[in-house]
Amino acid sequence: MNPLDNDEMLLVLQQTLTKKRVLIVDRHPPAREALRLMLGALGVIAVHGAGNSAEVIRQVKGNRFDIILSDFVLDDGRDGQQLLEELRHAHLIPLATVYLIITSERGYSNVVALAELAPDDYLIKPFTADQLQARLIKAIYKKHVLRKIYEQIERGALHEAIAACDRVIQQQPVYMYDALRFKGELLHTLGRTSEAEEVFRRVLEGRVVPWAKMGLATALRDRGALDEAEQLAEQVTQEAPEFLSAFDFLASVHEAKGKLQAAQQSLQRAADASPHNTVRQRLVGDVAARNKDLAAAEKAYGKVIERNKGSSLRTVDDFANLSRVLVERGNVEGSRKIASEMKREWRGEKQAEMAALVTESLCLDFEGATEKAKQLVDQALALQQQIQVEGEAKGQHVSQRLAIDLAHACYATGKQDEAGKIMRQVAAENHEDPHLIDHITQVFEKTGQPDAGKALLDQVGKEIIELNNKGVLAARNGDLEGAVQLLIQAAEQVPNLQFLVNAAKAIYTLMDSKGWDAELAARALDYLMRAQRKDRKSPKVASARELYANVAKKHGIATDPF
Repeated sequence: MNPLDNDEMLLVLQQTLTKKRVLIVDRHPPAREALRLMLGALGVIAVHGAGNSAEVIRQVKGNRFDIILSDFVLDDGRDGQQLLEELRHAHLIPLATVYLIITSERGYSNVVALAELAPDDYLIKPFTADQLQARLIKAIYKKHVLRKIYEQIERGALHEAIAACDRVIQQQPVYMYDALRFKGELLHTLGRTSEAEEVFRRVLEGRVVPWAKMGLATALRDRGALDEAEQLAEQVTQEAPEFLSAFDFLASVHEAKGKLQAAQQSLQRAADASPHNTVRQRLVGDVAARNKDLAAAEKAYGKVIERNKGSSLRTVDDFANLSRVLVERGNVEGSRKIASEMKREWRGEKQAEMAALVTESLCLDFEGATEKAKQLVDQALALQQQIQVEGEAKGQHVSQRLAIDLAHACYATGKQDEAGKIMRQVAAENHEDPHLIDHITQVFEKTGQPDAGKALLDQVGKEIIELNNKGVLAARNGDLEGAVQLLIQAAEQVPNLQFLVNAAKAIYTLMDSKGWDAELAARALDYLMRAQRKDRKSPKVASARELYANVAKKHGIATDPF
């Protein structure tokens, strides 16, 4: 029996609705007010409004909303579906938030059925207060059923989240496929590829849906079956072209097989279908730059800046990316224009100031004014030192791409030692990021020293292995305190993902055995958060989060959501 047919449960859910905090997203103030009055008639009084995407992002950063009601057509060419994707990908709203789209499009249900990140429900205009209440209660009940899964994911307790999925599968058959999707994705996050593959195959036996095909394709890719993964993703792009992440995935497989042109084409198809999705436009720019298709890179990076205007999702790197490509294309005037715009937009931001100095130095070098370029590089190097010191104190992320650009400017102006030092540090801190390593390689090629670049990267790789092995060996020999000290030293010296995760895990393992230590715990959490910023989806990070959650629970320590 459907629990929503139960009058008592229905009454409880109606009462629950009155306590929810709601955000209404609509570009028309009268429409927001009409919906606010409708919600008021249902007893909902904590209602906020937003007229554009930038205001939505500002609001969700300052409040935790239980429900978001978004019109499909937004102010800046985006739609409610794209806004949902941006909010989810940037982790700006929790999984428990109900997201409902309001549309006048009768065929919208066909789009929703195939979307990668579908809203919890949708309403077709015009609608009544009773219809709104019914849709909200249905969505709230589903969130209630899945709440334990959400809670454990936010705690980082992924094994417990999988157990919560199993309970839903056994006890709530109506939501079985929702739980199976979470389970498959969690198993994949933990690196349990064969089990994830089994889950997605099970789903496909009962229901052929794009997300299950893509889950299976991801599992196949991760166990090295690239051809099978490619074929499956191609199927999805043909059967469900609205499922745009299939194109993103296909691009990653093409690139893994060395087919950069095909990767760029695949990403471009997705970007053309979602022109206001700046995350995807940025990916197009990146792959085009790696493919040396500078015209396409310029176009994509330009769209990122244009479409993120006024958005808090805009970054200094976006301007630096476009400036870099313009200089490479010989458009010095265009590069200077972008740098000036960046300085205006990020007035007082030292990374923007440094990026502008680097851009101008590369422009001057292109024009043959090497001495002037050297002076600006000296200023940029001094500023970089300030940024690093302040970044460490505030726990802020320092742009690695910008550091590589600074090294490029150093090489261009004859500052070999300074350039080499920066490159070694960036390579060591990001040795698991193939795109940043490729960026480093390209700079060595552009400055006429490909062999020196290869030698530097090889040497950094050897040093990382040696440094890591010391701490791991101590841990295997049972010297937990010694392992912690060695791995902390490694993480402080070279804060790459591997060292940050290993140091955090060593600390949690020590505390699991010896008891909770607040100072050490704070250090481990800092390492874990820094590793997560490098790659949120890494199985290594997931494993460390899991250990953190378990050790904290054992010692009765409350943990904040990630």
